[in-house]
Amino acid sequence: MTATVAWQARSVEEAALAWLSAHRDRFALGDDALAADGQVNGTWKPLGELAQVCATVSGRIPPSDPLRPCVSGLLDFAWEQTGRGELFLRMQALEPFATYPLEVYAAFASAGLRHAGYEASAAVLARTRGWRLTEQCPTRRLGVIGAERRSGVPPHGRVSQALRRTWLGGLPEPWTFERAAGYALTHVVFHLTDWGRTARGVPPDLAAYLLHWLPPWLDTCLEARMWDLSCELLAVAASLPTAPEAAVLQDAWHRLAAAQHTSGAIPEEGAVHDAAHRPGPEPDPEPYDFTDCYHSTLMAVYAAALTTAPPLEADRAAGRPVPALVWTPPAGHHHERRSGQGVPG
Repeated sequence: MTATVAWQARSVEEAALAWLSAHRDRFALGDDALAADGQVNGTWKPLGELAQVCATVSGRIPPSDPLRPCVSGLLDFAWEQTGRGELFLRMQALEPFATYPLEVYAAFASAGLRHAGYEASAAVLARTRGWRLTEQCPTRRLGVIGAERRSGVPPHGRVSQALRRTWLGGLPEPWTFERAAGYALTHVVFHLTDWGRTARGVPPDLAAYLLHWLPPWLDTCLEARMWDLSCELLAVAASLPTAPEAAVLQDAWHRLAAAQHTSGAIPEEGAVHDAAHRPGPEPDPEPYDFTDCYHSTLMAVYAAALTTAPPLEADRAAGRPVPALVWTPPAGHHHERRSGQGVPG
């Protein structure tokens, strides 16, 4: 990794975290979070994604990193929204065989935020035939197996068995890559690496396949202005035993930085909102709807944190190639605050 890649990724991460912190109330659970007709994708999903990214980042940045207070604050906020885990018990009573409560809870558990009562109840439920026989796509099953393990619940399946039934696990023809396959493969890697917590997990044949084909897939997504999927692919690149060529990463981070609004938000896809081309004297501080940018902004933080993080000890012990540079501010560099928003401390 070059100094340019590290600096560009870090700049994107700082601005994105500033936006997330300024908009954290939009992740709050409303009264509809426990409603029978509640929209999970608009309540628990955003909160769980916030928790997952912050749990990973807090585990990969040094204690002295100036971003740590912001990340820890967002994670604490998310945990408080769940009643410090109490709401998971209520969700299980409402939807006993839904897996998403456990998947969201596992994000908190991975950061040491646990609720003993919920874990005990979930363990009882996981012993039922109904739980074991819930039909899921292979990628989702990988996620549930990982959630069970992180939550202290005996996994109901084998990673290797689920992996080889996924799109990525079958080493498909590279020209069959498209949007759905892209999101599936990124999440397979996230699950295999425990969301950036382990240096092992991606089998050698998959790692070699991704090292060869990820660069053209990433270029295709960037060219199509699919910023959200591009961020996820950059996170995959940072999770491989051997990183893609520095020129590939430098170009990708440069293009992603250009897509980031001055507020720190990154749109999921489409044309970049350029305040300089709009009528009116003042730039718009809210260029996108929350639902159109929160996930891509989170994924930018996740990808940047993995890209600039110190190498995992398991990487060193195994003699694997590790990044040559951990991000440090260049001499004389002071990161400018965007739209008056600094990273809260």
